[in-house]
Amino acid sequence: MIKLLDKLPSEECPKLIHRVVDGVCGRSGPRRTDYGERWSLAEWVELMNTLSSLIRFAVGRGCSDQEIQELLSDLDTARAEAVLQCVRSRFDEIRHALVDRTNAISSTQLQDFNWQLKLALSSDKLSALNTPLLNLSLDLKENGIQRSVNIEMNKEELQTLISALEAANKVVLQLK
Repeated sequence: MIKLLDKLPSEECPKLIHRVVDGVCGRSGPRRTDYGERWSLAEWVELMNTLSSLIRFAVGRGCSDQEIQELLSDLDTARAEAVLQCVRSRFDEIRHALVDRTNAISSTQLQDFNWQLKLALSSDKLSALNTPLLNLSLDLKENGIQRSVNIEMNKEELQTLISALEAANKVVLQLK
């Protein structure tokens, strides 16, 4: 829902977009506390996921300015230009971060995985939603040190992860 960006004044948009890029590059991303009055928690998560996915997609696919503008067609000109300028100016940095992250993932050995489907039952309202969640447990071995990672995702988060992994795979294939 990139249209949620309309709640932010256009002059503040570049700062937010650059912070999102910082997050994509593995640094500190934007904090909700700085923007909490503009978006609800659900809107904030949706906007951050949408922006970071769009940035990863545009850089991973090597999209032209015109293709990026088409992806941003729901936004007004000022906000779309802010996103485009940020992606254009930090393209190499973003690409480098995506490649590094992909290399880190590929160099980590996945020994075992356990897919479990659960229902969120922590309250009456949540149990009525019948929201399926994926609980992914990974045993990773990095530099001889074994550690466990547990990730819980809903359907949209899983789709975002799959899209990000597919985009990262395409970047790696392009570099070979």
